[in-house]
Amino acid sequence: MQRISVRKFLPGIAWFFIVLLLTCMPGNDVPKIGWLDNIYFFDKWVHAGLFGGLTFLFCWPINKSDFSRTKRLHYFIKIALVSSIFGLMIEFIQRFYIPGRDYDLLDWAADTFGSLMAFLVCLRFFLKDPKF
Repeated sequence: MQRISVRKFLPGIAWFFIVLLLTCMPGNDVPKIGWLDNIYFFDKWVHAGLFGGLTFLFCWPINKSDFSRTKRLHYFIKIALVSSIFGLMIEFIQRFYIPGRDYDLLDWAADTFGSLMAFLVCLRFFLKDPKF
């Protein structure tokens, strides 16, 4: 059985906790930067970046493994799906447990978009699939 050292996942694990910390901050503690609020859907781009980074950082060690191309692809799909589901879970946590935050379906859509984009980047550059 092939194994990958947990140490190779440390950047992804660290990023997971950063995402968790940022998304579970009370609404009043989220910093407001005036000029950034003027950017169209800025908060959605932040969500996409956070969850895209999460997907990418967990796919990276899988890519560096000696798994077959098919097995790496299966892991990439699972990682992207879990990242998206994590985004949905965060929305429910915000709705029920974080003061000043609420459930926003568009936030989850942005999380999923970020995960999907990272998956496609990994598919294109890590698996060298000429179709994408």
